[in-house]
Amino acid sequence: MKKLQGILLIDDDDTNNFLNNRLLSRLEIADQIREFRNGKQAFDYLYAISQGIVDASSAEYVKPSLILLDINMPVMDGFEFLQMFEKLDPAFRADIVLALLTTSEHKQDTERAAASNITYLTKPLTTEKVEELLNQHFPELRLK
Repeated sequence: MKKLQGILLIDDDDTNNFLNNRLLSRLEIADQIREFRNGKQAFDYLYAISQGIVDASSAEYVKPSLILLDINMPVMDGFEFLQMFEKLDPAFRADIVLALLTTSEHKQDTERAAASNITYLTKPLTTEKVEELLNQHFPELRLK
């Protein structure tokens, strides 16, 4: 079965990261899953791999196909991350899908996501939500 190269989970809540990692691992849709606790850590990592600073043969290297991003986080929130992400090389970003995964149902957040043309998912992440996301962005992948 074809899989995504990698998924980044960006959320300051360890329980959410644990549960989301467990669900995605059980679904076997990605070769690697990596977690970050805030947008700055994730952006610094993405910047480093976009610049070739991280050795692609390293076990730490994950070029994500999908990023699941929380909105409310310390240091750098999800929308700040999105602004910084847009500054990365367009060729590097071209094959990365971003989706917001949040508890927020605030109209301002949903409108900002819609304006950025980003998938907006509410927590908790479920098999059905993952399947819908795959169908929308990775139609060549199917859950087992």
